[in-house]
Amino acid sequence: MALSALPPAGPCSAEDKYRMWMRHRYRSCLECLAELLAHEAFQVKRLPPAGPCSAEDKYRMWMRHRYRSCLECLAELLAHEAFQVKELALCTLMRFVELEIGHPLVEPEWKGGFTFPRELLKIVVDGLIPLNEDASLLISRFQEYMEFDDIRYFVMKAVTESIGQVMQRTKERPLPIYQQNIFSLISPINMPNKERDLVKFMVKQGNREEWKVSKLQAHKQAFEKMWLSFLKHKLPTGLYKKVLVILHDSILPYMNEPTLMIDFLTVAYGIGGAIRLLALNGLFILIHQHNLEYPDFYKKLYSLLDPSIYHVKYRARFFHLADLFLSSSHLPAYLVAAFIKRLSRLALTAPPEALLMVIPFICNLFRRHPACKVLVHRPNGPEDLSEDPYIMEEKEPSESRALESSLWELQSLQNHYHPDVAQAAAVLNQSLSEIEDNISGLLELSACELFDREIKKKNADVPLEFEPVRGLFGKKNDIFAEHFTLD
Repeated sequence: MALSALPPAGPCSAEDKYRMWMRHRYRSCLECLAELLAHEAFQVKRLPPAGPCSAEDKYRMWMRHRYRSCLECLAELLAHEAFQVKELALCTLMRFVELEIGHPLVEPEWKGGFTFPRELLKIVVDGLIPLNEDASLLISRFQEYMEFDDIRYFVMKAVTESIGQVMQRTKERPLPIYQQNIFSLISPINMPNKERDLVKFMVKQGNREEWKVSKLQAHKQAFEKMWLSFLKHKLPTGLYKKVLVILHDSILPYMNEPTLMIDFLTVAYGIGGAIRLLALNGLFILIHQHNLEYPDFYKKLYSLLDPSIYHVKYRARFFHLADLFLSSSHLPAYLVAAFIKRLSRLALTAPPEALLMVIPFICNLFRRHPACKVLVHRPNGPEDLSEDPYIMEEKEPSESRALESSLWELQSLQNHYHPDVAQAAAVLNQSLSEIEDNISGLLELSACELFDREIKKKNADVPLEFEPVRGLFGKKNDIFAEHFTLD
């Protein structure tokens, strides 16, 4: 029923005429069904299990079967190859959802009670999250309906049910396209912060105070159960990163028990790379904001310090989060000293753009933890690697013997080939100010930017002492000067 764009007075082909005729029939059918719903032609009163049916009820049941057949056809069109057909089927199904809310197919159990077409909405949700087709465009079209609080609530319930059914049927194996479709549907969900924000419902009846869907606690429970059911299964590697990026802003604040995310974060940490760092960020939030007991947090962070941290593309994010993790002044001195020493040792092979960032980073750690300044002010300390008691291979910070060492690495950097690095390292020869250095502008510093900054420097004129040229070859009694001049 999709029509190609035509000029205002352009001729129509036979195919377009047929499509226009079919569209008129479709709209007539839609209006007819909507009118029948409005007049409760499909409604059947609640009867005892073995009770007799009147002729009118039999007719209503027959009409309802025809209506269900229509819905099944529309559900099949959600998988049509043409997006215009998908969009039209989606809007039609949601129109029927709205009509069924106002004119339910089954009478409520009590007068003034609420009914919601959950089965019909489940059909829509299943059409939005197919197993083998990317439905992100259709899902973006559906987002306008998610602004209704009751629609959002029952969509979350339907997604939870779908995940359980599909993953059980596929024996827990990853389904990248299906899981990506689910993420596209649930990640933009905008949860209310307070109960008074629940004001936009598609159900128009009054006296909603006793309705479960009007309670913020019920929305949080549905939201939490949906995300936990989604994240308990193995995800594609790319999805872990997408979930972790929005975790602290869009997921944890709306959960009743955020600490239930510990299993997901533990699995994500085991993947490695940038995902491991993002998982630590989630753990840090649970520790500081939700009182999670996780004693191995700093041990895991310490294990991330390897030579690659100065070269990876997520270096800026790593040091931004590391600065956040080490911001507390209540951390033990041996722990901070281990981080300082390991960063300094790895700095010996780091590029200049990374050194210009990590040296102020280390200086800030000294400002927060004055007890670690013994690493700088140790006259009889080790002067090179052979005398250093620090154990680089030790995984436990408390056993690394960092406080017994000294920062001969930063002293070596004072002789670095890049003058800016040598100047930055020389700061430790003086007493540090109490004000911390702002490293935000150095986190994204690249080699190209450093090179551009160098070539834009204007060199000052330097006076030189030289002998004026007296001949062609600069000698006093030059025979060539008798026959040639420099003019």
